[in-house]
Amino acid sequence: MGDLKHIFAVKFKEGVIVEEIIKAMEKMVSDIEAVKSFEWGHDTGGNEMMTQGYTHVFTMTFRNSDDFTAYIGHPSHVAFSTTMLEAIEKGVMFDFPAVVVKSSA
Repeated sequence: MGDLKHIFAVKFKEGVIVEEIIKAMEKMVSDIEAVKSFEWGHDTGGNEMMTQGYTHVFTMTFRNSDDFTAYIGHPSHVAFSTTMLEAIEKGVMFDFPAVVVKSSA
């Protein structure tokens, strides 16, 4: 089994300065050693029926469930979660052990 993945797709509320949220998120994950990697992106014009209004996706990788648990309870994550929840209109989250079929390296 591979790493543990944490994926969060969101639609931000009208008027939210998305760049500020992302900058705060980048700082948060940089402060938490348990986060192995962090990536994010935004939709570039996909089909509305398929995206259902979600505009951004955030992906974190953890070595194992213990690291994920450490992340969830970390004070920086707890504080940031309030900010993020206030900024989003809707979101969907998945946490799963990755099954690697083809590695990029």
